[in-house]
Amino acid sequence: MGKVLLLVLTLLPVAAPKGSHSLWMLATYIKGQTPFPEFSYVAMLDDITVMYYNGETRTFIPRGNTTTEDDMFDSNIILIISDDIHGQFMDRWGIAKKNLNETDRAIALQKLVVCELRDDGEPGQMITRDAVSGSTTDELRYVDKNFTYQGHLDVSTQVLNIHLEIGMRRHESFYQPLCIKALKGYLEKRRNQINRKVKPRVRLIKKANSDSGGSRVSCLATGFYPRHINLTLFRDGQPVCDHEITGGDLLPNGDGTYQMRKSLEISADKHKYSCSVTHLSLDNKLDVTLEFDPGEPFKSVIPSVLIVLALLLVFGTGAVLYKYKRRRAASSKGDYSSASTSEESIDTKSTHEAEEEVTQMS
Repeated sequence: MGKVLLLVLTLLPVAAPKGSHSLWMLATYIKGQTPFPEFSYVAMLDDITVMYYNGETRTFIPRGNTTTEDDMFDSNIILIISDDIHGQFMDRWGIAKKNLNETDRAIALQKLVVCELRDDGEPGQMITRDAVSGSTTDELRYVDKNFTYQGHLDVSTQVLNIHLEIGMRRHESFYQPLCIKALKGYLEKRRNQINRKVKPRVRLIKKANSDSGGSRVSCLATGFYPRHINLTLFRDGQPVCDHEITGGDLLPNGDGTYQMRKSLEISADKHKYSCSVTHLSLDNKLDVTLEFDPGEPFKSVIPSVLIVLALLLVFGTGAVLYKYKRRRAASSKGDYSSASTSEESIDTKSTHEAEEEVTQMS
């Protein structure tokens, strides 16, 4: 399962330009033993999953919708397109299996289709990309009525030109208008989700790096939405060069927000470090200065150690008091028992003496 999910992530398109929106579909055809259907696809509006198609049951399943969206697609047309994509997968499978080893238990063929709507309301680029086991094999781009191809079609130039001409006509008259119509419809239906803004939480921290013997300064921005963000590290007020920085990848959080971290290796110096963040949720840029962090593992141990010490102190004090009380009780009981035994002995002796005196008098 992890391998298939990794393939999905490697096929994600480059983020659409700021202000634009995209609708994309990722179809997957799997041969082998996996927990997934043989054929399925997901449809997404920007980074929000809006629909899932199960090829085994031939059913469309809405995802995360709070409104009626039955009018987004003509189901008959979508089924025709799905059957066409499935047929393409079957053809590609016949070619791909010739190059497989017997040790390959499963193979995934994938197709990515994405269309964009620019911020001026006009259609942007449309991309169709094919891949086998996570490696892109073919890519078609349709931008401003220009059609380009990159891939490995083993055909003559004449056949390739015919292939491109047919593809351009299909995209121009059918695929792009259908995709843009659905994209606009989803933007209307899901505008609250798409337009929501969540401010980032930003920290600039410094940790010791045991590997290099120096330290690492990291700027972390997390919990923000939408995904577009600018994060810059500064040294003495000047931006740090990109070749010195590691990280910077945009990563998803489990709650639908995002995070980004940029780090810089430093030695023992006296430079001043800061971090600046700009995001759609912020009226102005957010600047933070360096704070020392002894390290997450050490920080996480401190509360536990304090709790254990407190418990030891409480239970230790209780145990000492308990033993002290028991000793005092035992000591008091011993004194009382000794005194009682002595009195009993005296009484017994007096009784015998009295009996002897009575006998003598008789």
